[in-house]
Amino acid sequence: MIVGHGIDIEALASIQNAVEKREGFARRVLTDKEMERFASLKGRRQIEYLAGRWSAKEAFSKAMGTGIGKLGFQDLEVLNNERGAPYFSKSPFSGKVWLSISHTDQFVTASVILEENYEN
Repeated sequence: MIVGHGIDIEALASIQNAVEKREGFARRVLTDKEMERFASLKGRRQIEYLAGRWSAKEAFSKAMGTGIGKLGFQDLEVLNNERGAPYFSKSPFSGKVWLSISHTDQFVTASVILEENYEN
């Protein structure tokens, strides 16, 4: 049964601006494992990665109904599986979490669906 759905969209320019103006912005948003991947990327790809994680975590908090104020960025971790698909490797939700992240040249969007009693 679906118990929550959250969507977020961010302008890549906003994330770029935050990185340039706020020291430690990426560190505040990303976990240690996410930071490892972030550090291995260069230029625009780094901003796309960070924006994708930001948007995914915002969408998750909306699906939970808490907003990011009650749920910290460090409470959530988004990694990639062997095929490159993003997934939540860390979250407070015990059911199935469905995640999709998509980019254009200007925006990133993420959609999160929370499902209880999921049977594979």
